[in-house]
Amino acid sequence: MNDTSQIDAIMAVMQAAFDPQWGEAWNRRQVSDALALPNTFAIVNYTGEDEQKTAGFLVTRHAPGEEELLLIAVHPKYRRQGIAHQMLVQLAKDARERGASRIFLEMRENNPAAELYVKFGFEPIGRRKSYYLLSDGNRMDAITYGVSI
Repeated sequence: MNDTSQIDAIMAVMQAAFDPQWGEAWNRRQVSDALALPNTFAIVNYTGEDEQKTAGFLVTRHAPGEEELLLIAVHPKYRRQGIAHQMLVQLAKDARERGASRIFLEMRENNPAAELYVKFGFEPIGRRKSYYLLSDGNRMDAITYGVSI
């Protein structure tokens, strides 16, 4: 897959998966710039029905000994089918091959994806008070999670 088609696939899910209320979606430039950096990787999951339909994706960054999950999303049409879990399994495998022993992520405190992360073995390891500024002007804490792989 070339860079343009990978970004197209990611953006197709990005636009459908993220509620604008939270401001979590990245724009095309942010995705492109991130993937152009060394040690930044993406996993794209297709539906199985059609290589043109993307079910989900994740973007991650490697640093010595660790991996940071920057973004993960599954198209609403394909949720609750184990796709995010499959991508996390692949991420853990890839991260170990790159020399990581832990994966970290950060998210807003009321993110429903916490259930997925906890099932995968992530544990909360930190909190940034009032980190996220919401569209209504309120603030929300960020929670950092980690898992050994």
